Amino acid sequence: MLLSKKVISKIKSDGMEAPDDDYFLLPEKVLQFGTGVLLRGLPDYFIDKANKKKIFNGRVVIIKSTETGGADAFEKQDSLYTLCVRGIENGKNVDENIINASISRVIAAKNNWQEVLKCAANEDMQIVISNTTEVGLTLVKENVHASPPESFPGKLLAFLYQRYQVFNGDTSKGMVIIPTELIPNNAGKLLSILRELAIHNNLEAAFITWLENSNHFCNSLVDRIVPGKLNSIEHKKTETQNGYEDDLMIMAEPYRLWAIESSNEKVKDILSFAKTDKGVVIVLDITIFRELKLRLLNGSHTLSCGLAHLAGFTTVKEAMNDKLFESYIKDLMLAEIAPSITTNNLSIAQANDFAAKVLDRYRNPYIEHQWLSITMQYSSKMHMRNIPTLKNYVKRFNHVPEHISFGFAAYLLFMKPVAIRDNKYFGEANGKEYIINDDKAAYYYEIWKSNDIDAIVKNVLSDQKLWGDDLTMINGFETNIKKYLRRLISHGAKKALEEINAINK
Repeated sequence: MLLSKKVISKIKSDGMEAPDDDYFLLPEKVLQFGTGVLLRGLPDYFIDKANKKKIFNGRVVIIKSTETGGADAFEKQDSLYTLCVRGIENGKNVDENIINASISRVIAAKNNWQEVLKCAANEDMQIVISNTTEVGLTLVKENVHASPPESFPGKLLAFLYQRYQVFNGDTSKGMVIIPTELIPNNAGKLLSILRELAIHNNLEAAFITWLENSNHFCNSLVDRIVPGKLNSIEHKKTETQNGYEDDLMIMAEPYRLWAIESSNEKVKDILSFAKTDKGVVIVLDITIFRELKLRLLNGSHTLSCGLAHLAGFTTVKEAMNDKLFESYIKDLMLAEIAPSITTNNLSIAQANDFAAKVLDRYRNPYIEHQWLSITMQYSSKMHMRNIPTLKNYVKRFNHVPEHISFGFAAYLLFMKPVAIRDNKYFGEANGKEYIINDDKAAYYYEIWKSNDIDAIVKNVLSDQKLWGDDLTMINGFETNIKKYLRRLISHGAKKALEEINAINK
């Protein structure tokens, strides 16, 4: 039987979280742009959890903008889907199945735009959520009276203008607007685009005032790995276990974070789902959460991805099963990155706690995270995520961090092209070629032609266009990189791992 409202009462699976009959009578409070798995695995997860505890008491209307696919699967299943939470939390295995009923319906914007605009007249509507990728937060100078407008900001502005008109500019009818696109100041950028688009469409000044003052634009940061569908074997196994079929079933890791920036008490009251899960954090400034994620999660990924590939590991979970590699990445985070990022507002205890959570996430046996995919645009990631950490460490401790140096040396070796085909650059490790998917691949092809380690390291580290600074001026860093690069080349990555791990032992 296919998952739907009429079969819920027949589901007998032990431990299954399912909605009761009253759930389906809840009003629509949230307008969500996007059907993607991240939204269904994070914001919609929090909303569903709160509804089941009788706290938020509102459902989600999803606006589907893409032309691929349709809303048919959601219609067939009454927008119900199973969220399978799989992984490790606090060192313990997590295996949960949740029937999520937060979505009331999905509206295809291209085919039913007037239905979207009708939502603007709903007195209960309070929140807008979006995840349209970074490209979605782009100004497209278009007619917002089109049916529908092309861009996400165009659609949102049309909705807000309709709401303004329906309620005659009532200041109490503004929305709490929370973009989740992964860029800093996402809400500020969205408001700026909406303002410019309103001016472009000659919308009245009174509306622009309402837009800016009666709506609450909240910057936010989301963090949860939601791979999407289970593999076919696990999917079938879960369906058999649950006793029903589900074409919308998705998986998510246990870790979850939605950091929302606001100090407004009305906003906090509207976002009442935050009361039911520690993963929702509403604070005045989300910088701390962005710093933790950027330095400890993203930064450790970047410092270890090239090394892992050179050592012959394909996936993150495979590498974490190796004691040498696990020890390296643990020491990297706890002994070097965490102490480098503490401030008056970010304690070492907070940094260490986040690092422990990252280690649990890396060990997740259900997620096939490919190291090679993490190396995409390796150079820009290294610059943004790790060079500030390196500088902070040296400034605080007056010596060069060994594990960061080792990871940087592995980056240099990974970026050694040995072949060019169809304007693509390839490196070689363990007898196999791999693609170097990086804007600086051609630069490194020229750099590595000499095969003179001293010259290569000096030229790269002193390149201020790459790093925004001359890294040879960091006392001891150039020497360290030469040392570790030679060891990686002569001993191999796995043997070099043994040596680096002996440093802190």
